[in-house]
Amino acid sequence: MNTPEDARKYAPATQRNREPILEVLLQVLPDTGTVLEVASGSGEHAVYFAPRLRPRQWLPTEENPLLLASIQAWAKKFPSDNLHPPLELDASLSTWTLEHNQTLASPITAIVNINMIHISPWSTCLGLMAGAGRILSPGGILYLYGPFKQNGEHTAPSNADFDQYLKGQNPAWGVRNLQDVIAAASSQHLNLKATYQMPANNLSVVFELVK
Repeated sequence: MNTPEDARKYAPATQRNREPILEVLLQVLPDTGTVLEVASGSGEHAVYFAPRLRPRQWLPTEENPLLLASIQAWAKKFPSDNLHPPLELDASLSTWTLEHNQTLASPITAIVNINMIHISPWSTCLGLMAGAGRILSPGGILYLYGPFKQNGEHTAPSNADFDQYLKGQNPAWGVRNLQDVIAAASSQHLNLKATYQMPANNLSVVFELVK
C-alpha cells in the first residue's frame, strides 16, 4: 500500500537556490501576515521557508493535481504550524478562488512566485500581476525569482540555451524580458523596489503595491 510520501516530487534546483532566496525573503517580506506562494511546484520551498519565516504564515498553491499532492506529502513529512494546506490556483484566471476564502487567519501581505513566468504563457504573468494588484494592500510585496533578459538581451549563454529549450517545449514559454515584466507590474500599481543577482544567472525581483 502506498504511503503519502510516495507522492513527493523533487526539484533539483530547490536545493541550490533555497538558501539564497531565503536570505532575500528575510530582507523584503513584511514582518507579519500570510505569504501566498503562487505555483509552489513540488512543495520543497514551502516546507523549507515556512518554519524559517515565522511568525509569518505560508500558503502554498498549485494548479497541477499531482503537485498539490506532492505539497501535501512534503508538508506531512516536515510539518510546520504556520504552513497552510495547499490550495488549487490557476494564476492566469481573472479571479482567484482564494479571494473568496474566509478561513485565512491573517491578511495576505506578500506573494512569492518562483520559476513560473518563463514556464507558462505570458498570460499567466499578466494574471499574476493582476491578482497581486487585487489581493495586496498598499505596501504589500510581490517577489519573483527566475532568469530574465535585460533590455531584450540574454545575460548569459546558459540563459539563451535555456530559452531555446523552453520554446522547444512550448512556443508560448520562454525567458521573459525584465522590462516587459516591470511594465506589466506597473499597470497594476506594482512598483519595482529592488533586484538581486542570484546564483546561476537568476534574479530576485521585488515589487511593492503603491495604490
